[in-house]
Amino acid sequence: MSKKYQEEYEAGYSPRLVMEEASRCLLCLDAPCSQHCPAGTDPAKFIRSVRFKNIKGAAETVRINNALGAICARVCPTERYCQEGCSRSGIDKPIDIGRIQRYITDFEAATKMEIWEPKPLNGKKVAVVGSGPGGLTAAAELALEGFKVTIYEKDAQAGGYLRYGIPEYRLSNSVVDREINRIVRLGVDIALNTRVGVDVSLEDLEKENDAVVISIGSCKGKVLPMFENNRKVKLAVDWLKQVKSRKGKVKIPENVLVIGGGDVAMDTVTTLKLLGCPHVTDVVYEQFNEFRASEKELKSAQEQGVTIIDGYIPVGTARGGIVKFKHRIIPSELKIKADLIILAVGQCVDPTGLGLEINRGEVTFEGNHLKNSKIFVAGDIAHGEKTVVWGVRTGKEVAYAVRQFVRGK
Repeated sequence: MSKKYQEEYEAGYSPRLVMEEASRCLLCLDAPCSQHCPAGTDPAKFIRSVRFKNIKGAAETVRINNALGAICARVCPTERYCQEGCSRSGIDKPIDIGRIQRYITDFEAATKMEIWEPKPLNGKKVAVVGSGPGGLTAAAELALEGFKVTIYEKDAQAGGYLRYGIPEYRLSNSVVDREINRIVRLGVDIALNTRVGVDVSLEDLEKENDAVVISIGSCKGKVLPMFENNRKVKLAVDWLKQVKSRKGKVKIPENVLVIGGGDVAMDTVTTLKLLGCPHVTDVVYEQFNEFRASEKELKSAQEQGVTIIDGYIPVGTARGGIVKFKHRIIPSELKIKADLIILAVGQCVDPTGLGLEINRGEVTFEGNHLKNSKIFVAGDIAHGEKTVVWGVRTGKEVAYAVRQFVRGK
């Protein structure tokens, strides 16, 4: 059953199908789809290129605007961004922009296209802490402008949540490797197994570099007090990391209860079903019309036969893996017994050793710069939504801010 977990859940377009989908584009003059993309990938431009069979031009548009174009094509909740702005929605349904972008980046990889042309080194050095979407994007943008960039990553491999959190069926690590290797070829160095604040101090990085970009993710799962020290309880982020690291070869119990309704919860329940778990129940605080998970992720979970109970909150536990719930609005209670309980109730930042003041998962700063210092922030600790595409956006913004700072502006 683990083989299913390692197969991409959604197939990519064939050349004929991608042309058919691109031909549905209305070629809007105001391009609302591009206006709705947080990363500024400019789907209107690359769809127009595909429509006129200029795949190379389309790849140039994607790659110049988005250093992680192949990753965003697979994991971005496009229905909340570019596809929400698609004018075609008023006729039938929006253009499947994500799958068109995936075809373009797959073509780019298959033909070994090298689009980036970095400028000569300018003598300036930047350290980037963390190799998630924000850190990788900042590193690529700065390297293209001639900066010497070194990324410091606490784990054994680069990629952050892209590598260790998003399941294989949604984002293969081969795609993550492909994107990272493209950035490394720009001259970016990556120091693995290096925790800033432990193995190297933040103060030393400030002394040795013209700027430091901190882009640590929300990698630490939250625990509800009633579940502390409960042997039947695991955190979703830790469990997903274990599954992906072992390529799906983990022991799966008969009956699993998942608590949470975001994308991490949907990843967890769908992964459980793909690995052969017979009974998966997901209890969610939100009601269906309030769901935080993307439509695509929710649909995948429903297609796999996950039981989703909405509008309930956990209020207590009992022996034998029993969890008690109450409905938020109506007078209703329920008890669910499980062999394993997985919590997907949010994540937080672990700033150990960095000396940063974290408030509700974000750093207090002006813009993306810590005042009177060389330190800039990107990724989950910066303002904005906690999605991959917003990580790309913050990486682009911080790269621009660093360039201005180094130039004395």
